[in-house]
Amino acid sequence: TEVPLQRKMATKEGEGEVKKIVTEEEKTFAKNFNIMDLADIPTGLPPHLQLQRTRVLCKNDAPIHVPSSFSRYFTSKQLSFCEFFGLRVLQYQSMGLTASVVYSGAYNGVGVDNSVKLENFSENFKVDVIEISNDGMELTFDMIGIDAASYNGMELTFDMIGIDAASYSLPTMAFEKVFIANNTSIVQDEVLAQRMGLVPIAADPKLFEYLSENDQPNEKNTIVFKLHAKCAKGEGRKKVLTKELIWLPKGSELVKESGDPNSKPKTYTSVSRSQEESFPEFTDNPITPSYPDILIAKLGPGHEIELEAHAVKGIGKTHAKWLPVATAWYRMLPEVILLREVEDEDTERLVEACPEKVFDIEDMGNGRKRATVAWPRNCTLCRQCVRENYGEEVKIEGIQREKWIENVALRRVKNHFIFLLFAFLSVKIESTGSLPPDVLFTEAVKILEDKCERVIANLS
Repeated sequence: TEVPLQRKMATKEGEGEVKKIVTEEEKTFAKNFNIMDLADIPTGLPPHLQLQRTRVLCKNDAPIHVPSSFSRYFTSKQLSFCEFFGLRVLQYQSMGLTASVVYSGAYNGVGVDNSVKLENFSENFKVDVIEISNDGMELTFDMIGIDAASYNGMELTFDMIGIDAASYSLPTMAFEKVFIANNTSIVQDEVLAQRMGLVPIAADPKLFEYLSENDQPNEKNTIVFKLHAKCAKGEGRKKVLTKELIWLPKGSELVKESGDPNSKPKTYTSVSRSQEESFPEFTDNPITPSYPDILIAKLGPGHEIELEAHAVKGIGKTHAKWLPVATAWYRMLPEVILLREVEDEDTERLVEACPEKVFDIEDMGNGRKRATVAWPRNCTLCRQCVRENYGEEVKIEGIQREKWIENVALRRVKNHFIFLLFAFLSVKIESTGSLPPDVLFTEAVKILEDKCERVIANLS
């Protein structure tokens, strides 16, 4: 585009210099000139820059560059493992491999505001619950509208929205004391007690009170289980599982030792009424361990274990056995794009190459078929669909290699994270069974909100 700036040239007699004379009108025009005002200048980012800004591109091989600042967190084997399964840690991504452009003036030249604003975050950020498992112990949800750098910088939700810290304040029930009456197994008493402490209990902690040092264990603050397992001589080895733990709603049955033979026998709890009477919720649904098949010990012929375990209410900040979460991991949303129509024989090769069954076959009639991307969330970025030797051996070296690499584009969306939360606690949440993951998440957010309000109140 030619800009109509007319410049007058004047030459003084007897001088070899050429002086440019710029008028005031030209000065004003140059001062106010903006190339973005021209009609034929495209607005927004070019496609390749927009792709770089919002996606992580995955080639047919894993990245070989690891930032030196990241090497202190993971070994090379751990990095390779994470990369193979597409589960790169967000710190790994934000330290360079995602190539995130986060400074505000990155695209000012093309009229794109790249600054981080609270208003934009409030409008764009959302959480979508994707799936809750049938047993209620796993929760999968998506967090959309936040990038890896902000994710790590704010340290919010389980490593992202502060739920990791908040989960330390969520109360659960766990075994605090184990009274061992008899243990002839090869598992030492202290190891056996430690294993018992990590057994999750399916009981709502809201129904119970905290047990302080000055309190007497009773039906309102203590849950009592007993275990008596024996392997008779001549029998094979026996596994002692958590399903053999028996709930004692009337409290402890072990009698305390007393120096006075005339005194009334006392147990380790002071129960005025049965927990079945105190808590109607447990009448038809007795308290049990969250999982019946957790291995406690193995007994050989003639071995025996007899013990009583007392569970009390506590928080993870005090001890890890009260943590309500087992694992929580997250990854960026995979994006699988077909760059061309994959049809007929190539369709079957592509579908068979993917171990996670991301692709499906669509019948187009008349014996024709083509590949479609059916389940992109299943993609683990194993890259089998973009490597040259999948399905069968390469027959024409060079030609087929380029052809197959161009079939599929693998990307990851930088501001869309899948979470998996296991309730012990796209994130996925797992629970120990002490609390369902949806309850864990909600309660953790409430605690986080309360902490934020206290910080704001102190600052003001």
